[in-house]
Amino acid sequence: MDALLKAGKEYVCIMHLHAEIPISKIHKASKEFIGKITQLPPVKSAVKRQLREREIYYLEILEIKEKDVLFIVGCQAGTYIRTLCVNWGRALGTNAHMAELVRTKAGPFKESEWYSLHDLKDAYELYKTENNDSLLKKIIKPTEFGISHLPKIWITDNAVDTVCHGANLNIPGITKLESEIKKGDNIAIMTIKNELVGLGISELSTEEIMNQNKGLAVKTTKVFMEAETYPHYNRPHYSQPARNN
Repeated sequence: MDALLKAGKEYVCIMHLHAEIPISKIHKASKEFIGKITQLPPVKSAVKRQLREREIYYLEILEIKEKDVLFIVGCQAGTYIRTLCVNWGRALGTNAHMAELVRTKAGPFKESEWYSLHDLKDAYELYKTENNDSLLKKIIKPTEFGISHLPKIWITDNAVDTVCHGANLNIPGITKLESEIKKGDNIAIMTIKNELVGLGISELSTEEIMNQNKGLAVKTTKVFMEAETYPHYNRPHYSQPARNN
């Protein structure tokens, strides 16, 4: 959940303007909110009310009908869409408020994959009565699906049990990694079979890891794989593993 809360979000929203505004002006003003923006969270919010920077990845107007503007927005976690509507209205020289809001994406989870508890119960009944688990597998995702949006580092079998005991990940234990990892990124630590071992904070960029033979690469913060899932062999590394992008 910690990894998902920090993931990017997508929303579809209806903004209601308090005055009639030319359509061309609404479109022009929308471009001002793409990229880095500064927001003051609403009075009723779960965070301290102080100015903070957030990023809008994309903002597309879908339809305008009289004073209502239907738009889709992709944004950094922690972006307040109701505040976006208020600020957008001010940029247009009027007031505005959020009339309706639907979250359509959170990290790897999309609107097309919404399931209710009734869906889950039906899937379980199908499995119990007909021994058919296809619907259960569609609804219940493996843990690895929940971190598919995170940059990843794959480690050698010999390093898995060490990380499972809470150790940090050093460069010699890495077998490959994704490009464009930056220092401070949340990282998913994976086995070469694409199993989630744990999460951590990158201490080095991709380029630094590729160009060094030793040193701390990832500080482990959470471990999900049970210890001794992979046996730990006390043998030396005879060669440095290739680290592929």
